[in-house]
Amino acid sequence: MRSDRIRRIDPNRPEAAIIQEAADAIAAGKVVVFPTRCLYGLGADAFDRDAVEKVFALKQRPENKPVLVLIRNRQEVSRLTAGVSEAAGKLMDEIWPGDLTLVFSARPEVPEILTAGTGKIGIRLPGHPVAAALVQTAGRPITGTSANLAGLPGAARIQDLPDEIADHVELILDAGPLKGGVGSIVVDVTVAPPRVLREGTVPASELAPFLTLRY
Repeated sequence: MRSDRIRRIDPNRPEAAIIQEAADAIAAGKVVVFPTRCLYGLGADAFDRDAVEKVFALKQRPENKPVLVLIRNRQEVSRLTAGVSEAAGKLMDEIWPGDLTLVFSARPEVPEILTAGTGKIGIRLPGHPVAAALVQTAGRPITGTSANLAGLPGAARIQDLPDEIADHVELILDAGPLKGGVGSIVVDVTVAPPRVLREGTVPASELAPFLTLRY
């Protein structure tokens, strides 16, 4: 792992200059590693097909697997989705920002590589200060997939990043050890009632007061 690509960053008060450097890299079509609450992720401009293809290549991820995106604010949901149901609105009100990824019907202009041809897009409003600052400064949705090789565990520490990723990204934002775990809970809100696609750090039981879930 090349040390010149690593930027140590305060996990609670991320330095603006480092965030700007990473945002500039994303704007230039590059891929950066950044922290989320549980695991390190790979960030690229979600509307730059070449950049997203780099993410797939780094992860050795099949292109029939969709990739979630991180957004700056709730208003940005309308840029990506065909509509927000009442159930989705309740979940956003109660859980966001944080460890909840919602799967919506994607607008036609959303790049197909993000949806893997499913017509659906996973979206999260990040809760980690570094991730939130990065997407704000980038000024556009960015990919939020974990920085791991397909089928292998994610990395909660920079030293756990696979060489195939660490040696080929533009920058690595090192916020120290993360809490690890399974990442965000994923809920498909294109169906009624919404359906849990993946358990996560927010237990499904916490969502029960807001809507009826099915598995």
